[in-house]
Amino acid sequence: MPAVFLKDRSLLFVSGAEAQSFLQNLITTDIAALGADEARPGALLTPQGKILFDFMIWQDRDGYTIETDAGQRDGLLKRLTMYKLRAAVTLAPSTEEGVTVSWGEDAEGARGSQGARGSQGVRDSRFAKAGVTLTRRAGRQGDGAEALYDALRIRHGIVTSGSDFALQDAFPHDVLMDFNGGLSFRKGCFVGQEVVSRMQHRGTARRRVVTVSAATDLPGTGTEITAAGKPVGTLGSVDGGNGLAIVRIDRAGAAMAAGTPLLAGDTPVSLVLPAWSGLVFPASADEASA
Repeated sequence: MPAVFLKDRSLLFVSGAEAQSFLQNLITTDIAALGADEARPGALLTPQGKILFDFMIWQDRDGYTIETDAGQRDGLLKRLTMYKLRAAVTLAPSTEEGVTVSWGEDAEGARGSQGARGSQGVRDSRFAKAGVTLTRRAGRQGDGAEALYDALRIRHGIVTSGSDFALQDAFPHDVLMDFNGGLSFRKGCFVGQEVVSRMQHRGTARRRVVTVSAATDLPGTGTEITAAGKPVGTLGSVDGGNGLAIVRIDRAGAAMAAGTPLLAGDTPVSLVLPAWSGLVFPASADEASA
């Protein structure tokens, strides 16, 4: 497969003697468990536990690179600076813009163990969960169509903010961070940790990512998915007859068990939970709360 340049991604570099502890106490990702050639998803949450900024993070020389949407970078830098206080940490935007992703044979050739500031790449743990080797590298090193990457992540149930969910509107559980390596319940406190830990221990997460398929092209992003006229979720990224959505799996599961058609607008659709999550649709509200 070709290497694909994602022009709307930007990078921050976090370094200094206290870089690890600084990030460990703020974000959802377990920084201490991050592999040398691994990129993991993560988020900085609101105190109420919702995603304020989402990103990928990896080790890089004597610090960490954070890759986020270009529209989020300045806001994330400002928020991290607010938390910095007197910590021995340096925060700096990268001069390199955009990120190149490669998968298949191209990814195997791009992998390295020294981070992604140069030509080498780090393996994206979200795709690894789905059995796909995909690497991320800073800068432009490919010319494949971005639609190829979107189709790949749609097929494997990997969401992105903006297209699939709105910031400050989703919990980490909603976007499967509890399964893809982006959310730790063992590392101790971080911003919003109390709320998401409560959701985890009480099993109250109901909104989840699903892949959506239809016999015809799906309607546009933002289309409501319904069962018997009642809302189940909202369509996110779309690639022809395939797409992503975040839905109430208790409502969707009950509809499926009852044989009630699911519709995206007027289009009949099928919903499948990503196999790598290990989740199943509950058949009833009682099963969902069990």
